[in-house]
Amino acid sequence: KLENDYALTGTAYDFERGTISITRESLSSPKKVILVRHGLSTWNEEGRVQGSSNLSVLTEAGVKQAERCRHALANMHFDQCFSSPISRAKTTAEVLWQGREEPLVFLDSLKEAHLFFLEGMKNVDAKVIYPKEYITWREDPANFYVNGVYPLRRLWATARDAWREILFTPGESFLVVTHKSIVRALICTALGLPPERFRSIDVNNGGISTFVFNKRGEAMLNSLNMTAHMYSDHVYLS
Repeated sequence: KLENDYALTGTAYDFERGTISITRESLSSPKKVILVRHGLSTWNEEGRVQGSSNLSVLTEAGVKQAERCRHALANMHFDQCFSSPISRAKTTAEVLWQGREEPLVFLDSLKEAHLFFLEGMKNVDAKVIYPKEYITWREDPANFYVNGVYPLRRLWATARDAWREILFTPGESFLVVTHKSIVRALICTALGLPPERFRSIDVNNGGISTFVFNKRGEAMLNSLNMTAHMYSDHVYLS
């Protein structure tokens, strides 16, 4: 703070620590975690609301994106890969993990947000048929409310569970393949950001984000939504 007591960092945490511990317990060692959003899916291409549905699958372009991610990360060691079991993420992870002997594990805590009756609808139709719900999801997602549930607030809790499962796994370097909303939630929860900041972060298909965690479980974001490998032959070594 300045001498006149005006906050210098707004709503961020003070200067002593950039973030709070996501684990609230000590880790056995520092950890590195790479987050990857799945490749382009059929419902991405059709402009449909995907949510937790398992009906959307990777397109040919999505498979090529997964292959580009595999090439970009080829020289990096991972002790384990974690993935959502939902088809579009599962296939992306399987393509990314080809040729590796380390475990590929599917976690329910990495599933995408459940969006109830909006799932499968084209965005243009959902906006007309369910204008209140659709606009709230797009413009005020933290207050999106369906059938007694706040899906985004629930996703925050799920993301914290996923972080604990990942970070308490033996090893020091992990790959995580999952969906756009849960990737956003993972990033925000690691940085101590509330659900209201959900749409302040965007993640493209095949986008790569990197975190390192110290032994206190405090996160540092090293890179956000890297996509250079989608357009060129960049290979990430660190």
